[in-house]
Amino acid sequence: MGLCLAPAMLLLLLGSPSSAARNRCLDAAEACTADARCQRLRTEYVAQCLGRAASGGCPRARCRRALRRFFARGPPALTHALLFCPCVNAACAERRRQTFVPACAFAGPGPAPPSCLAPLDACEHSRICRPRLLAFQASCTPAPSAPDGCLQDQAPRCLRAYAGLVGTAVTPNYVDNASARVAPWCDCGASGNRREECEAFRGLFTRNRCLDGAIQAFDAGWPPILQDRPDVHQDPEHSLLQVSSADGLLVGSSLLSMLPVLALQPLL
Repeated sequence: MGLCLAPAMLLLLLGSPSSAARNRCLDAAEACTADARCQRLRTEYVAQCLGRAASGGCPRARCRRALRRFFARGPPALTHALLFCPCVNAACAERRRQTFVPACAFAGPGPAPPSCLAPLDACEHSRICRPRLLAFQASCTPAPSAPDGCLQDQAPRCLRAYAGLVGTAVTPNYVDNASARVAPWCDCGASGNRREECEAFRGLFTRNRCLDGAIQAFDAGWPPILQDRPDVHQDPEHSLLQVSSADGLLVGSSLLSMLPVLALQPLL
């Protein structure tokens, strides 16, 4: 029964059509509901991440796997609309923060966030997370000469790579209900002599002009994104890990060794 109620539960969390003059998160949810593949994959992650978590349990591994499947196999135009939909009020932003990347996927057992070194180290040793974080670093590296931080055509690649991190050890999310700022659920307060490394990792999200600009550009390009659906034969899962040929240097590299190059230098 939980699977049958999942779409209604998600729409309830998003709000009703009368709750706002133009709720783009609700528009995105309704567009996903109308698409069979998007709806099926969303129902799976809602059941794992929200349904069971609400009943007192959090099957984190299954939740993360369902989220990865949603963003890897769902139509990118629709999954990205759900993830990056703009909000005009705190209520919408809080529902977006709690629903599209559920706490079950990233929050720890305690109320305080862990050191960012914990998810970073876990990602370093994960065959799923490691290549995705490297792809994100390569695709979202800010360009100092670009007004919005991204080179031409870089913003879509950055958003695809960001979406590829959802459901991994470094799952990012909106940090509050008052902005579109994103970061993994962690801080650097207890990072000891690895403080610089910790700040560099968190800065990939919190001080990244290209990522910020890409999210804003998605908002500006909203109408055609919902109207122009991707080719149903496209392989979204492959696109999540795509990086340009110039990024061949990432193969075999350590995440820790790449941080000074990909985080500290561009974020000045």
